[in-house]
Amino acid sequence: MWSAKRSSTPPRTAATRLQASRIGVRLGRVLGRFKMAKHFTCTITETAFRYARDEANITQEAALDGIYIIRTSVPATELSAPAVVASYKSLSAVERAFRTLKSVDLEVRPIFHRKDDRIRAHVLLCMLAYYVVWHMQRSLAPLLFVDEDPQAGKARRDSIVAPSERSEAADRKAARKHNSDGVPVHSFRTLLKDLATLVKNRIRFGESRFDRFTTPTPLQQRAFDLLNVKP
Repeated sequence: MWSAKRSSTPPRTAATRLQASRIGVRLGRVLGRFKMAKHFTCTITETAFRYARDEANITQEAALDGIYIIRTSVPATELSAPAVVASYKSLSAVERAFRTLKSVDLEVRPIFHRKDDRIRAHVLLCMLAYYVVWHMQRSLAPLLFVDEDPQAGKARRDSIVAPSERSEAADRKAARKHNSDGVPVHSFRTLLKDLATLVKNRIRFGESRFDRFTTPTPLQQRAFDLLNVKP
């Protein structure tokens, strides 16, 4: 007699055929998260997934790991190699300026102009506003988490390619949250918020009217003195 035997391999159903697409979706998420797709070779079938290290690509990548090259058209007689690197790193100041314009301090919202003269006027106003902020930050440096002696910080660096260093005075100010005079230090935003508590009251007494300003706190008065402004 012949007896029927059940096969150990399940029949290919629609759910099984979809398994390859599900594997591909999940693989894409992992590769997109860790940015390592170029270092692996992957094979996906309806029932299996295989991967292997791309040793040739990994070896080539390791040879350049941690090395970047900066090229410039400026002759070496005018700009040395360390000066080229320093100039490149100074782009961080440009990034901070854009961040100041768009978000943290000035919050200049997107404004769409069509005429050239209006575009130039808008850019000019943005630049003038940032120029004021830049000068205010320099004048208010004793009250801010700002390095008042950046040259001392540069002197602490072993090389121009080494991470940036702050001066010892700036490290002490950041650790103590107070400056050398014992005054609490702020960020530029929190200091402006503190100054914003000053108000002008319009007082009416019968037919008489006069303005009365609130008395500045010692911190606010110090800020006005540094800015050479009378509240």
